[in-house]
Amino acid sequence: QVRLVESGGGLVQAGDSLRLSCAASGGTFSLYAMAWFRQAAGKEREFVAAITRSSSSTSYADSVKGRFTISRDNVKNTVYLQMNSLKPEDTAVYYCAADYTRSVHTFPQSYDYWGQGTQVTVSS
Repeated sequence: QVRLVESGGGLVQAGDSLRLSCAASGGTFSLYAMAWFRQAAGKEREFVAAITRSSSSTSYADSVKGRFTISRDNVKNTVYLQMNSLKPEDTAVYYCAADYTRSVHTFPQSYDYWGQGTQVTVSS
């Protein structure tokens, strides 16, 4: 029903910035809460940030709070993750996810649709 495609990943140095994009198609984008998760090698998928349907609220993992900003454009059907002051520990595959809900959740099993992921590598 919903297709999500991430882009914007790449190789950057510590302290650099990067903006990830997630383009959605199918369904009605504005009815889905959106989130970013990441999965580092050998680690479980972890919550990064989430945003409600109309951007009324956002949620961030403590590890990225103050550095990352999630936003969405319901006209362009796109959610973004602006990542500043990147650290090597931010290295992971970043996934976009959608949840048909009025609120936001931090557990990956709560999300119905997932993108293919985009690799972010931060060198020291």
